[in-house]
Amino acid sequence: MAASTFTASDGNRIAYHIDDHTDPWKPAATLLLLHAAMGHSRRFYGWVPGLSRDYRVVRMDLRGHGDSQVQTETPALSMDRLVADVSELLDHLGCPSAHIVGNSAGGYVAQNLAMKSPARVASLMLFGSTPGLKNSQAATWLPRVAKEGLRAFLADTISDRFPIGKVPEGLVTWFLDEAAKNDTAFIGRFIGLMTTLDWSDRLGEIKCPTLIVMPGGETVGSIKNYDVMIERIPDSQAIAYEGMPHNICDAAPDRCVADVLAFLRWRFGEPR
Repeated sequence: MAASTFTASDGNRIAYHIDDHTDPWKPAATLLLLHAAMGHSRRFYGWVPGLSRDYRVVRMDLRGHGDSQVQTETPALSMDRLVADVSELLDHLGCPSAHIVGNSAGGYVAQNLAMKSPARVASLMLFGSTPGLKNSQAATWLPRVAKEGLRAFLADTISDRFPIGKVPEGLVTWFLDEAAKNDTAFIGRFIGLMTTLDWSDRLGEIKCPTLIVMPGGETVGSIKNYDVMIERIPDSQAIAYEGMPHNICDAAPDRCVADVLAFLRWRFGEPR
């Protein structure tokens, strides 16, 4: 299905998909899925069947990813701009607030939206998403990506992302092929921005119910980076996927969906 688009306030085209198989005579809460850096909304393909029967699922392509327009070098990319894209998408959809799932960098944007506009975020479900990338090795990726190319870099470090031998080989190949479609220069700017950010001291501003799902074998920074989230987000619950590296949303979609649904039913009695 072709993506829908809207034009952000700075003129950039932002793409999104809506998957809604809820009962048409009942009101349905919106569940917004925000993907990781180097990804796109189709990375949530395994999530949609389990969620869209009970929620209006919106999958957004972050700026410069998937079918969304690549931003020019100037003005510089900022977290405020990425947050504005999400807020403006919700406005475009006539949605005052939504439950938000954020995977890795998608969770960075979701956290910042929850801090800036608390009324827009009914709940947060964060998968492999710490308070920024400043306290990680991600800055060391950029020279390698520039030299080797995105696909070659990811292929060489794939065990940092997937439990090799425990996921279908076809999944890994598809992941690499899709990641390689990104504009490498923009990805460098996007990840470069994230490596400068750390909002650990502001986590107490996240007031909504928050699920923190940690890869037990985290390979992007340390699993200790999640400790501050557990300590400082007032209304949070944490789950660890023992032994799993960073890409838990790709490697274990059914488990992730089950945990999202269980959390929403526990906290909101949703969907029924």
